[in-house]
Amino acid sequence: MILYGLLILAYAFLYVPIVVMIVFSFNASRLVTVWGGFSTKWYGELLHDEKVLDAAWLSLKVAMTSATVSTVLGTLAAVVLVRFTRFFGRTLFTGMVTAPLVMPEVITGLALLLLFVAMEAVVGWPSGRSFTTIVIAHTTFSLSFVTVVVRSRLSQMDASLEEAAMDLGARPLKVFLAITLPLIAPALLAGWLLAFTLSIDDVVISAFVSGPGATPLPIVIFSKVRLGVSPEINALATLVVTVVAVAMAIAGRVALKREQPRPQ
Repeated sequence: MILYGLLILAYAFLYVPIVVMIVFSFNASRLVTVWGGFSTKWYGELLHDEKVLDAAWLSLKVAMTSATVSTVLGTLAAVVLVRFTRFFGRTLFTGMVTAPLVMPEVITGLALLLLFVAMEAVVGWPSGRSFTTIVIAHTTFSLSFVTVVVRSRLSQMDASLEEAAMDLGARPLKVFLAITLPLIAPALLAGWLLAFTLSIDDVVISAFVSGPGATPLPIVIFSKVRLGVSPEINALATLVVTVVAVAMAIAGRVALKREQPRPQ
């Protein structure tokens, strides 16, 4: 009974604030601590807030771009680490790939900012803090997470399947595209989703590499919250929670159908 009580308290600690936020997103009053009646006007104002909408669109573009680039580079890094066990500089390469996993985001953001400033002074690129600098920064730290996920899947995959394909005359590139990629596709999807989530949720690194012309949504939300929680932010967060909940429900439904035995 005590364990059930602790479990309920744990879930309440995690989800009651989310429920309260959703409820107050329909509050007619601008004061988030005072209930002024049911209203959906904040959702309407949110749809007319160009600053928030532009930031949301920028965050989506950055997350999709950085996640895709991270998945490609992370997959290549994982293949090198798993399939090529001995090469010069392997230890250094492994450390460079995994370093962002344990590196504080403040240090990563500051280092990238100094790098961009030095590159702009030497070669004139990148010019200011923009979409490009944010993508490069997000790719830098999300690449490590993709590498870990894909590397784990590759290390568990039966290498005899690739060897059999090569024995039958397939070239290494053909083996990789026709055999390896389909087998590690779930890991690629998991790595892409993880990189997408990390990018769209990042605040610390984005604060260093973003500028007035390119401000991601988390930075906009953080700046608004510093002046007091706006009902528009509650509405925005409710929409995000709804989208995530629907996506999880669809994914769970698909996984459940796959687990069901097929009729003979």
